[in-house]
Amino acid sequence: MVPLMLSDRFGRTIDYLRVSVTDRCDLRCQYCIPKGFKDFETPAHWLTFDEITRVVGLFARMGTHHIRLTGGEPLLRHQLPDLAARLAALPGIADLSISTNGTQLGRFAEPLRQAGVRRLNVSLDSLRADGVRAMSGADSMAAVLEGLAAAKAAGFDAIKINMVPIAGVNDGDIEAMVAFCIEHGFILRLIEAMPMGPTGQASHSPDLAPIVDHLARRHALTPSAAPLGAGPARYWRSHDGGFTLGLITPLSQHFCATCNRVRLSVDGTLYLCLGQEASYALRPLLRAGVSDDDLEQAIRAAIELKPERHEFVEAPGKIMRIMAKTGG
Repeated sequence: MVPLMLSDRFGRTIDYLRVSVTDRCDLRCQYCIPKGFKDFETPAHWLTFDEITRVVGLFARMGTHHIRLTGGEPLLRHQLPDLAARLAALPGIADLSISTNGTQLGRFAEPLRQAGVRRLNVSLDSLRADGVRAMSGADSMAAVLEGLAAAKAAGFDAIKINMVPIAGVNDGDIEAMVAFCIEHGFILRLIEAMPMGPTGQASHSPDLAPIVDHLARRHALTPSAAPLGAGPARYWRSHDGGFTLGLITPLSQHFCATCNRVRLSVDGTLYLCLGQEASYALRPLLRAGVSDDDLEQAIRAAIELKPERHEFVEAPGKIMRIMAKTGG
């Protein structure tokens, strides 16, 4: 018997699982991990590759076909390409992607591609060395550009640049990033900073609507209905197909009604919404040796806890856990 598709109490099909393999990161982006933060999960509590593979396999059996590996910085997890290969080989996995800050990508682009990862999201918030330093807390631009070159050479199906504009810091760098993406065939996505933890709550995005309007006029962009992944971005594409712009607006134009995703943190906690506290601990069940049927029922029970929507606008100080603890 084929198990029922995974859906929540609001009728939303859950076909996208984001899997955090570590909460550690080698950068301190100002909208994510606070400087001096040390409250990382102990490695003894990290899900093992066997445990991750088991959970993902059950999600896939229930119709969740899109998997994204995240962190923290996922490429800091030892032997990550081995995990990617195991997940890509699972029945029902149609799309395996990864989000990375790019600092380690020069070494791992080709192994990840060979393992079965097809798409990459790379965080890059400026093309100025001082802008990158201001945003990431490190002189990481050279390493990220090297990683992007390696990723392009490896032939991924899509490479997206995730840029978080912060008012007064890097919002003047968008045009340069557009030119860079056009030159290299990358997709640019502008993302509103979410008020998660003290750093996210202190970061303020500019109004992206006039920015998008300006870019649409300058580059002859029109809305595109073509799917470019399982996430919530809305896309615009130039008439000649040479440039694609994505916009992710959890604050100004939220997409909760069509939310199709949940997050598995490195310690085995299922987070049902970025902007709510709803969660379900799977690690105790995994380590107690429960059966697959019982674990599947636990996952279904967890999905029932998924809230209707976040409250980022109404209660911007509500979520004190940082993004890296939740899983990106």
